[in-house]
Amino acid sequence: MEQYEPDRLTPPQVAAMRRSLRNGRAAMTRRSLLRASAGGALTLGGLGALSACGIPAAGKTEGGTSAEDHSAKEKTVSFSNWTEYMDVDEAGKHHPTLDTFTERTGIKVKYSEDINDNNEFFGKIKPQLAAGQETGRDIVVLTDWLAARLIRLGWVQKLDPSNLPHAYANLSGQFRSPDWDPGRAYSYPWQGISTVIAYNKKALDGVEVKSVSDLLDNPKLKGRVGFLTEMRDSVGMTLLDMGKDPGKFTDDDYAAAIARLQKGVDSGQIRRFTGNDYTSDITSGDFAACIAWAGDVVQLKADSPDIDFLIPDSGYMTSSDNMLIPNKARHKTNAERLIDYYYEPTPAAQLAAYINYVCPVDGVKDALAKIDEDAANNPLIIPDKAMQAKSHAFRSLSAKEETAYEAQFAKLTGA
Repeated sequence: MEQYEPDRLTPPQVAAMRRSLRNGRAAMTRRSLLRASAGGALTLGGLGALSACGIPAAGKTEGGTSAEDHSAKEKTVSFSNWTEYMDVDEAGKHHPTLDTFTERTGIKVKYSEDINDNNEFFGKIKPQLAAGQETGRDIVVLTDWLAARLIRLGWVQKLDPSNLPHAYANLSGQFRSPDWDPGRAYSYPWQGISTVIAYNKKALDGVEVKSVSDLLDNPKLKGRVGFLTEMRDSVGMTLLDMGKDPGKFTDDDYAAAIARLQKGVDSGQIRRFTGNDYTSDITSGDFAACIAWAGDVVQLKADSPDIDFLIPDSGYMTSSDNMLIPNKARHKTNAERLIDYYYEPTPAAQLAAYINYVCPVDGVKDALAKIDEDAANNPLIIPDKAMQAKSHAFRSLSAKEETAYEAQFAKLTGA
């Protein structure tokens, strides 16, 4: 197992981090529009409702360091998450799904919204993890590339499948086996993040858009196209358009994608690279079309009849934010019970109705329809099998590749 990780970020990595903090996913309002949910009281089945028959027993922890599990005596679990990434009641003071979990199990959840950026949070927990000390957290939610790094370093614990019957059974197929955690031995998705093409019907004024090629090559869209400052999203969508698999590309493939985007920059076809602030550009019509995050598009469509999205025939990019249990966590079993709880259809539906990201839980559609029928029928929240089949993930990068690729992308975007 690779144990080396550079303590100092390279200049391209620093630039990427600054982009993320300024206007990338770190700056995203994960639930910027509060909507009252319809529906009555939720009826939740017991944690033991689904038999663990056939679920493999826990094996020896590999790659992670366990501690004495205090779950039986200490009915608590510490959960670190991103801001506005949990359902909230109308008063904004309680998280209904967490409250129900506590009522059912007696386990109190210490919920903290202390993750604002992956790199920043990694800096918080790295000293303790590197020293073999507990972080004070039982669950952390990290984007896939950082989750991959912690697994590679051996800083998270292997999960016990016997405590995760719902998660084991209900995890959506498109999230089941990322290359950085085959079979989900160390992680389970909190939510999925899809990258699509958003467009403003009024601004297009009859111009047809079906692909990334249309964004880059149609002269009628010159100066009215946006791409994202997140490298994996913009390059990944371009690779797909070029017939390349973002999960298997080579250095030459990457360089070709950068060159294709550079042509769009040099010609003025691409107006600019943005983070979450593309939402104002696409709404105003400054962008006729752009690469966008699906969670934002759901909310924009609700507010403006001119905004819509499309999935190119070549496919779309999917990433995920993932729940992991750090080394030396004091309440591993309690943490696994909480992870499993969010793979039951009803709490998963309540969460999906509130935050509007891709729900990673199969079988949630009927439960979601009772809360929000529009959300249940929205393929950006509940992808059907055809849409799932078009999803692609950006492959894991070595430290050397990440440095080189970020340098090329930073030069492209002017970061």
